[in-house]
Amino acid sequence: MHGTMQSEHPHEPSSDSVNSNEIATPMILERYSRQMKFPGIGEAGQRKLLASRVTLCGCGALGTVLANLLVRAGVGFVRIVDRDFIELHNLQRQVLFDEQDVTENLPKAVAAARILRRVNSTVQIEPVVADIDHTNILDLIRDVDLILDGTDNFEVRYLINDAAIYTGKPWVYGGCIGSHGQVMVILPGETPCLRCVIESAPPPGMAPTCETAGVLAPAVHIIASFQAAEALKILTGHLEAVNRELIYVDVWDNVLRQFKISRLKDKVDCPCCKRRQFDWLEGKMGSHTTALCGRNAVQVAHRSATRLDFAELAQRLRGLGEVMYNQFLLKFHVEGYEFTVFPDGRAIIKGTSDVERARTLYAKYIGH
Repeated sequence: MHGTMQSEHPHEPSSDSVNSNEIATPMILERYSRQMKFPGIGEAGQRKLLASRVTLCGCGALGTVLANLLVRAGVGFVRIVDRDFIELHNLQRQVLFDEQDVTENLPKAVAAARILRRVNSTVQIEPVVADIDHTNILDLIRDVDLILDGTDNFEVRYLINDAAIYTGKPWVYGGCIGSHGQVMVILPGETPCLRCVIESAPPPGMAPTCETAGVLAPAVHIIASFQAAEALKILTGHLEAVNRELIYVDVWDNVLRQFKISRLKDKVDCPCCKRRQFDWLEGKMGSHTTALCGRNAVQVAHRSATRLDFAELAQRLRGLGEVMYNQFLLKFHVEGYEFTVFPDGRAIIKGTSDVERARTLYAKYIGH
């Protein structure tokens, strides 16, 4: 299905990019005067930014900070893709939203676009309220120069990685939980990809989520700032300045480390960038959902084999809602929803027939 798509060179602007000389009038350039004084940007770099196109996958904690930084920096086109709506607990760390957005029950992508257009009317913002999956990701990235990770789950990240390697487009991975986070740049053909470093995602229920482990806003801002800085390097053509290692930061334990990963590309037999197997892009991996007719419930299942540790999962969920389990299943009540989770990671979520809402709830409480 994907074989007919044409791969693009990873570092060339897309053909749909606006000519920077046409849009970079003196008045427009003036707003970026302090940024252009930095030698790494300059006027030439700013013109490249104004002609650049980016897809931001996810508009939660990382995504809102990233979108804010990119739009203020003058990246000419920003596509914001998110499936979720704003809730009160988002406001602690998701900087583009306020209480009025919660009252209006706005989708995150729409609310973000609304405020960003007020911040910089010269930038084109395209909000897309959608669940990113293997059926739409190539369309979402086909006309951009860079993909940025603002997601909160590994399933979408592996899908982004597949699509980026397949099309040859660079992307910047970022993840944050609790007080720590990490950042990695993937330049197809030049650096290790995500699967070189983390070959497979942790099984559902085995990794903490923001709901179970919490997240500190300062950690989010630092990780997103590292991502944005790498984006500016890529979009202005300064690939020599791009960090080729994995950055790890813990704001509570005062840790900043670089893990040496750049040599992994030649050392590991990566199924994605070396063997060109795109299991996530082809829909062979990841979860799938089914609305259960007449039951106001949705089943979320995983295509990959997994085995949940109910004792560990129950321990993480206690304090968030009512939990009980036996060797056959775990039941969990929260927010008016009832989760029935099975040892293979499959879950039936009662209380909604909305597939996207069910996936959000699954990622929020069970994991990715």
